[in-house]
Amino acid sequence: MSGWVAEYDRANIGRDVPPPASRQLAERADWVISSDLPRAVSSLRALDREPVRTDALYREAGLPVYHAGSLRLTPVAWTAIFRGLWLCGISGEVEPLREAKRRAALAAESLMHLSPKPQGTVLLMGHGMMNRLIARALLQRGCRETHRPGKGYWSAGIYQSPA
Repeated sequence: MSGWVAEYDRANIGRDVPPPASRQLAERADWVISSDLPRAVSSLRALDREPVRTDALYREAGLPVYHAGSLRLTPVAWTAIFRGLWLCGISGEVEPLREAKRRAALAAESLMHLSPKPQGTVLLMGHGMMNRLIARALLQRGCRETHRPGKGYWSAGIYQSPA
């Protein structure tokens, strides 16, 4: 499983095609930033956008991997189990939840100050768990959620700064 996770982090999105709603959001963004992982950057390319900045700050929270003997499950099942353990505070060799929350707070602050114009829009291409942690940090800083993100690939949340 640890090899699968490493390959996933190095992979791009392949032939996945973004839905029209994602394309429309991407077209309207004034400022585009991204996690530095290949799948985030290739997602932007699928939207015909290039990031002005990539940063490890927006990377997905690490997934702890544990050896479970001969028990065989799908990578999706292992991912759910390991993420559940991580949420319960069992982080092994990866960044613990409290550190990921701290990083999400820094990411939220960064996002709130990135727009090149007063009412401009910033598009962040990131990853599931970290996106949820960043969204929570934005709300804690007074941002308003104007569109709740879904849970699948290509879902997007929209947040309006209090300023």
